[in-house]
Amino acid sequence: MSGNGAVAGSDDPEGGTYTLLVELAAPATIEVGALGEHRFEPGGYAYTGSALGAGGFSRVDRHRRTARGEHDVRHWHVDHLLGHPDVRIDRVVRSVGADAECAVADRLPAGPVDGFGASDCDCGSHLAAVGESGSLDEFAALVREAHEAAVAWTGGSVEVVADL
Repeated sequence: MSGNGAVAGSDDPEGGTYTLLVELAAPATIEVGALGEHRFEPGGYAYTGSALGAGGFSRVDRHRRTARGEHDVRHWHVDHLLGHPDVRIDRVVRSVGADAECAVADRLPAGPVDGFGASDCDCGSHLAAVGESGSLDEFAALVREAHEAAVAWTGGSVEVVADL
């Protein structure tokens, strides 16, 4: 664990639920697969997904490669956002061993794009925006609280992983 409370690495094979905290440096209009073209304002965003089954949190490593421009395949909605050159992943909050994707997403503010990351569930969106008045650090605390509340009954652990 580093001094900022982050745990290095994301190779836990157990997997679970994760939220990517990303920062967009400039306004962008992005084609989001079947959801079409959407305008994203500069600021922070949180995308919640699951990394269950074989490979576990290696999905997060794939997202990091996409954000660094090292992976060009656009399979999921978040790939379109992460593939924009003005986006960077700041940190990842993860609930190890917990299937809490929708429970976490439901505890975060309504997303700027309806249906984003939620094509296989009844959620409105799995993408939330920081909003005009919040900082990314404050939003990260809210995301961590959402994870802790979602896994409280499971005894699961919540970790913050710094972007590497």
